[in-house]
Amino acid sequence: MTARVTLVEGDITAQQVDAVVNAASRRMRGGGGVDGAIHAAGGPEVLADCVRRFRDGLATGSAGWTTAGRMSARWVIHVVGPNWTRGERDRGLLTSCYSGALAVADELGARTVAFPLVSAGVYGWPRDDAIRAAVETLRATATDVEEARIVAFGRTAHDEVAAVLAG
Repeated sequence: MTARVTLVEGDITAQQVDAVVNAASRRMRGGGGVDGAIHAAGGPEVLADCVRRFRDGLATGSAGWTTAGRMSARWVIHVVGPNWTRGERDRGLLTSCYSGALAVADELGARTVAFPLVSAGVYGWPRDDAIRAAVETLRATATDVEEARIVAFGRTAHDEVAAVLAG
């Protein structure tokens, strides 16, 4: 079966889900954007778990998990998206973030998972394609996850995702 793909506008760290997906950097030591927000909301437990589990970081396109610390979610599923602005333009690396996150969610027993638009921010992936990659992959990947929630940051992103979902 596949997950029901839903959409909300808001803060990914405030979602009432089993797991939130973090658009992490390869170093797995926190950063800006979604990564910084998740580390700030989750507190030092998230970073401590990253250091413990990912001593050498995480490869682009890969997924792994940590505690969610102080967030209401139980887990953070970290994915490392490709950095378009640095020449990482293999769409397969982007889609593997979504399918890999679903596979990790299945291993954990998570049934509700909140996703950001991976690589669509500071990593510069063209947003229209980042949205299509997210929706297509979440709709096509076999999983036990019941709800894959795309959390759009801002009204413009929400409306763009909504148009792809409706199409």
